Amino acid sequence: MAVIEVSGLTKSFRSARKAPGLGGAFRGLFRREYQTVTAVKDISFRIEEGEFVGFLGPNGAGKTTTLKMLAGLVFPTTGTASVLGYIPWKREDGYRRQFALLLGQKNQLWWDLPARESLELNARIYGLPTSEFQRTVDELSELLNVKDKLATAVRELSLGERMKCELIAALLHRPKVLFLDEPTIGLDVVSSRVVRDFLRRHNRTRRTTIVLTSHYMADIQELCERVIIIDHGTIFFDGRLDEILGRFAGHKIVTLRFDRADQCDGCDPTRFGEIIERTPDGLKLKVPRDRVIASVKALLDELPVKDFAVEEVPIEDIIRQVFQRDETSKPEPEVVPSMRD
Repeated sequence: MAVIEVSGLTKSFRSARKAPGLGGAFRGLFRREYQTVTAVKDISFRIEEGEFVGFLGPNGAGKTTTLKMLAGLVFPTTGTASVLGYIPWKREDGYRRQFALLLGQKNQLWWDLPARESLELNARIYGLPTSEFQRTVDELSELLNVKDKLATAVRELSLGERMKCELIAALLHRPKVLFLDEPTIGLDVVSSRVVRDFLRRHNRTRRTTIVLTSHYMADIQELCERVIIIDHGTIFFDGRLDEILGRFAGHKIVTLRFDRADQCDGCDPTRFGEIIERTPDGLKLKVPRDRVIASVKALLDELPVKDFAVEEVPIEDIIRQVFQRDETSKPEPEVVPSMRD
């Protein structure tokens, strides 16, 4: 059963353009130009119950705008969407009680109050019984290792501790759908690991449908089997994470090690691939995928190789290449002159 269904969703923003200087400000009083920027353009996808989906794209690609439309915070220009059978931007009470949106750079906890008091306020808003509230907070704070921090003012918490408390606030009413926008941004390695382990466990035990945006590929690789990649407001990939390797990675990395530092003097491994690293006792080559087997066999026959390894190109490098492709093709905003009434 599809929990999230999106069809032809588009969102355009219209904003005024001001010419520089005092003269530009004066002219703007009588004749103003507007630009139309399309943040999301005709996207469609389906997400099933219990899926953990990575939503990837460079800055400005339309990820956060899409999540805000699915959360009902932003109205679309055209298109339709359904989450748990509800149209999000109608903001029906039944829908608002079944989803949560966590923005990594926005606070939902009161800055000057202890975290527990903000959680108690959220519990009142959702009408949670005291016993259920206490049981949920105890369980989540124990898993996230912040039980002793709930009485501390939010402004005195570290970034990692605050984000864990934000997660508790988002999951307090046990939502069926969770939208996460950069939940590990700025966190250290230990805090990021705790958050990832918690989200993985929550997804498996609660069958919560989760959509995650993140620029940290460790988050995506560890949590998401499926990814949706959006760029310039449109989707150009929707599938399993490992399919990205076959589709966008045309090479593999072959690493060779020799017994002595001088054993490769005079050899020409560039016949087999591009040298990306040379060390005193080894080489690292980028070899086309369809020539890996033949190239490795020839290298083993011709060179005194002590050890070798064949690896995929790191997924973060592939994603970076995908994001950087055709940057010059990014559409310019449409400029429309308009007379002021």
